[in-house]
Amino acid sequence: MNSMLAAVDLGSNSFRLLIGRIARDGETAQVYQVDRLKETVRLAAGLGPDKTLGPEAIDRAISVLERFGERLRSFHPDRVRAVATNTFRVARNVSDFLPRAEAALGFPIEVIAGREEARLIFSGVAHSLPPSSEKRLVVDIGGGSTEFIIGNGFEPELMESLYMGCVSYSRAYFPDGVIDAHGMKQAELAARRELEVIAKQYRRTGWKEAFGSSGTGKALGTILVESGFSDQGITRRGLDKLKERLIKAGTVDRAQLLGAKVDRYSVLPGGLAIMSAVFDELGIDSMNTADGALRLGVLYDLLGRDAETDKRDDTVRQFMVRYEIDVAQATRVKTAALAMFASLVPANTPGFEELESALGWAADLHELGLSIAHNTYHKHTAYVLENADMPGFSRQDQRQLALLTLGHLGKLGKLQSLVRTDAQWVAILCLRLAAVLFRRREDLDSLPVTVSLRDRSVTVKVEAGWLKDHPLTDFTLRAEESEWSKVGFTFELLEL
Repeated sequence: MNSMLAAVDLGSNSFRLLIGRIARDGETAQVYQVDRLKETVRLAAGLGPDKTLGPEAIDRAISVLERFGERLRSFHPDRVRAVATNTFRVARNVSDFLPRAEAALGFPIEVIAGREEARLIFSGVAHSLPPSSEKRLVVDIGGGSTEFIIGNGFEPELMESLYMGCVSYSRAYFPDGVIDAHGMKQAELAARRELEVIAKQYRRTGWKEAFGSSGTGKALGTILVESGFSDQGITRRGLDKLKERLIKAGTVDRAQLLGAKVDRYSVLPGGLAIMSAVFDELGIDSMNTADGALRLGVLYDLLGRDAETDKRDDTVRQFMVRYEIDVAQATRVKTAALAMFASLVPANTPGFEELESALGWAADLHELGLSIAHNTYHKHTAYVLENADMPGFSRQDQRQLALLTLGHLGKLGKLQSLVRTDAQWVAILCLRLAAVLFRRREDLDSLPVTVSLRDRSVTVKVEAGWLKDHPLTDFTLRAEESEWSKVGFTFELLEL
């Protein structure tokens, strides 16, 4: 089973499961698809006016995830990655829904930001196409959002995610599936207003080839070719002919389109309006379609983590350069924090590896906020890490980084409602102690303290005489007793 990876893509329209087999040839590796499942959930259609997911949509999603969970039951957690997109990002009650969804699937679900979704989409598309040295534009119209990426090879150069999708637009402009010229015009104008924000930059950057990926792009390509509206792929003339046919028919089912799948009838007009606006605003005349999409990108991202080329490591290194972080100091704190964490938390603790990695990244970046302001720099650090575009990191990943860095300094009471596990408290403890011990920004031959933990009792033992020679550290460590008592821990400092 170690040669198998699985990606779960929880989109606003469809949920998909892709299982791939890793084939290695020397230092290179390829993923071959061996199984796939797709179910139309229409999650975005379950969003009410207040952005709350309704019970029927939730029940549909849970049922599908239970079926996916059965297929994945034999997979180890580090061989599966489940990502959720726009509807999970915007739903107000996602915090209530997500635990049920994870329980049904049997694996953690990452709610990813729009640009992270775009990065993974480009990776999936690039891996499904022949190599090229030319810039490529990828447009992925999903149920609730549309991603735009320009890149070269496997590396994206420009990424954006706009809040418009085939489900949301079909509901808003084509109620009950009725299509008329007015609704189509209004939908296109709305999409063009969204596109105006990015169009100039994208046109200036330029591309050689354009590709439409995912359900809407592939569906439009198939319909246009099989209905005789296009000789190959998606064309401006073909889109215009399809609009004429749909407006004349009034509904998708009466249009009798060749190549149109019944499960896409209700979302086709919204997707068509968005694609027409994309062609107009970006000046596109023709577009090919690509098989690869988000789920394939997720598989290759998993493969990268498996091969110790985790994209998140690259992102952290880039942030360290961008924010001019003192690498020597970050290394001191990181080494000490990880050593203490390994001694306090058993390696078989659920989520150990991810939390250990997060602690290492947090230590690398804990002084990021110094580039903004020295006063309360840890708050600046936490804000940036939670809100910046960080390729490879999910929103949960970023929240955890923000939590750890926010907790490495200052009052602990502010974290009471944010920390979910005792292991997270321990990670915060290790980062706080490491930052205190290396406040002078000098190397130590060995750590002068040992830390032990029993239930919620922390004992820090210090070498005899060391505290006397380090009065500032002594004062700071003794202040920890009060802080930890506020969050339900006892903290005892003993001099040996």
